[in-house]
Amino acid sequence: MVAVAAREELRSLAEHAGDELAGASALEVLTWADEHFGSGWCVTSSMADAVVPHLASRVRPGVDVLFLDTGYHFAETIGTRDAVAATMPVTLRTLTPKRTVAEQDESFGSRLYERNPDQCCALRKVMPMRAGLASYVAWASGLRRDEAESRADAKVVEWDARRSMVKLNPIAGWTQDDVDTYIADNGVLVNPLLFDGYGSVGCAPCTRRIKPGEDARAGRWAGTAKNECGLH
Repeated sequence: MVAVAAREELRSLAEHAGDELAGASALEVLTWADEHFGSGWCVTSSMADAVVPHLASRVRPGVDVLFLDTGYHFAETIGTRDAVAATMPVTLRTLTPKRTVAEQDESFGSRLYERNPDQCCALRKVMPMRAGLASYVAWASGLRRDEAESRADAKVVEWDARRSMVKLNPIAGWTQDDVDTYIADNGVLVNPLLFDGYGSVGCAPCTRRIKPGEDARAGRWAGTAKNECGLH
């Protein structure tokens, strides 16, 4: 089992697979992961939609799906998470930061997301996700190349050097039309905010609706130079 392989063996495996599976389908990428890692891989989902959890459940029913509850989510996002847990053959795990929002406000002052969004993301996203992923060898995300320039070079399988894990981006090559078609064909759950002008759904204080012609992630941290939370 590759799950017990040394770090350098995992890195080599990921880099080789990134090239070998470049033209593979999302299901083929996830099947490759399941064959190599068994129950040692998981899915992370922001609950903008349940496309990747749905795909993963077709390969491994009961697959772990990690959702990061930052304490700042829209009610619609929490509702989508609960609906996924109730209706899909997955094991939903909710991760939370060490501090509640109130405790963070007491330690760092209120509205940290305005004054230092990178620190807020580190405390409420990056650190709890690192802890949540620690028991896995590989993790799958819904990252796509067409979402933003910062994601244009994503491979379907990569080496996540920060976490010493294999990272799977099974729908990296999909377009929004591909996503919409899969959702329609399979009745996949979608966050209702995506029908209300939002192109990407994050924490409520840092997310706005997008304008015509903007890329899907333009509504995240709008007005700042920030375009990623640090998870990818």
